Amino acid sequence: MTDAPLTPAPIIALSGITKTLKGQKQPRTILDGVDLTVGEGESVAILGRSGSGKSTLLSLIGLFDRPDSGTYVMDGRDLARISERRAARLRSAEFGFVFQRFFLLKHLTAAQNVAMALVNGQGWLPRRKRRARTLEALDQVGIAHLAKSRPARLSGGEQQRVAIARALVRGPRMLLADEPTGALDTETGNLVIEVMRAATDRGCGLILVTHDQAHAAKMQRVLRLEDGVLKPAVPNPAVVPA
Repeated sequence: MTDAPLTPAPIIALSGITKTLKGQKQPRTILDGVDLTVGEGESVAILGRSGSGKSTLLSLIGLFDRPDSGTYVMDGRDLARISERRAARLRSAEFGFVFQRFFLLKHLTAAQNVAMALVNGQGWLPRRKRRARTLEALDQVGIAHLAKSRPARLSGGEQQRVAIARALVRGPRMLLADEPTGALDTETGNLVIEVMRAATDRGCGLILVTHDQAHAAKMQRVLRLEDGVLKPAVPNPAVVPA
C-alpha cells in the first residue's frame, strides 16, 4: 500500500466570492461565485479574455478591494470584511506583488529599490540585516551582480527581476503576478516565469494572471475566468509545459 500524495496546506481559500461593478448605467457582475484554494508551494495560472475580471480577482486576493459577498480565509483568518488598516498590514507582511510595469524608482539602484520594501513594510531593521536580505533576494533572481545598477542601465527583463526580488525580500506567503511578462520578449518572459516559479520551492504560493498559454502551462494548475466563474481551463494541445 502506497501513501497518498500530501495535499499542500492551504494558504488562501475563497468561496462564493462575488463582485459587481455599480458605477455604470447597468451594474455588471465581474465575479460570480468564485471558489479558489491555493496551498503552500503551489502555482496557479488564471487565464481569461480582457475585461473578464482577472485583475479584479487578484485585487481582491491582495486586499486592495473587498468582495460583495463570499468568504476569504487566509491561514485561518477571515479577510473578507477586514479594515483597511489591517489589510495594509497584511499586504505588507504576507503578499508580494509583481505587475507588468516595473514601478522602480529611477534614482535608486537595484539594491535600494529592493530594500525599500523592507523600509516601508517591516518596520525598522538594522542596515546590515537589510543589506543581507536585499542581496539574498537579488541573488534568488540571479542578478546580485547588478545590485549597484540603476534602472536606466538595466534591460526590461533585469528590471522585472528587480521587481520580483522586491516582492520576495519580505518572505511573502503569497506572490501575486498580474501580466508580469506583458512588456517582455519571449525569451526574457520565459526566464521571468521560471524565476517566479522557483519561489514556490521555498513554500510561497503563486497566482499568475496571464494571456500567455505557454506561461500558464508551466504552473501546476491552470484556471480560466469565464462569465464571472473560475473553472479549470481546457488544455491547449499545442502548448507543452517545459
